[in-house]
Amino acid sequence: MKLTRRDAIKVSGTAVAGLSMGVVKPDRVLAQEAQEFPDRLVEGEIRTRADLPLNADGSAPEHPPGSAGPIDGVIYRYTGGEAPDTDLDYRTASIRIAASRLSRLHGTLRYDDLADLPRHSMVTLLQCGAPRPTGIAKWTGVRFNDVLDMIGLAPTAHYCRIISHDGYYTDEEVPTMRHRQTMLVWMLNDEPLPPVNGAPFRLVIPFRYGGRSVKAVQEITFGSPSLPFREVPTRGA
Repeated sequence: MKLTRRDAIKVSGTAVAGLSMGVVKPDRVLAQEAQEFPDRLVEGEIRTRADLPLNADGSAPEHPPGSAGPIDGVIYRYTGGEAPDTDLDYRTASIRIAASRLSRLHGTLRYDDLADLPRHSMVTLLQCGAPRPTGIAKWTGVRFNDVLDMIGLAPTAHYCRIISHDGYYTDEEVPTMRHRQTMLVWMLNDEPLPPVNGAPFRLVIPFRYGGRSVKAVQEITFGSPSLPFREVPTRGA
């Protein structure tokens, strides 16, 4: 179904943005916009999420190795749910480091660069906000703090943007990226990451909701004091 010009004039700017990103269907937009918009402030239902089961210091609980098991595959937002078409072998894949003159090293990061860093594993729950989340898994890779030290990140860098091969991205403050539990991983339960779980490299931040742990990392960039807006690709692009 396509939106006519007359229909497009009627809908809100938010709805148009959703259409342009391919995350909202035209028929759903029309159904929503058919409802009269209130001419005053009214009470509405607030969307809730399950609380993250965090330790008192804000870190995620770590579990014994025996509790690790398979986790559900997660949907990619901008490629129709399919894993993006990219090199899935962490040994040959690469990540772009676009530092904007905020680090000593920039360019193409490869596995050989990471292999010299201390290997680290942790067994944690990656929670998506479900009422009864499941999916404790063993993640293996390197601490992101070690990556930042390796490239010589400047103290003036305030933010880090992680961009996926499917176009999805998140921004985090550098202190979050330097947290001891924030990792760049390429192994899940002692096996290479499968495509549905973020091959070849993914971010893992177990003390954030799962949507912050970007899959299929393509690029890492830094900003100070803020990062510019990045266009989100339309679905299937």
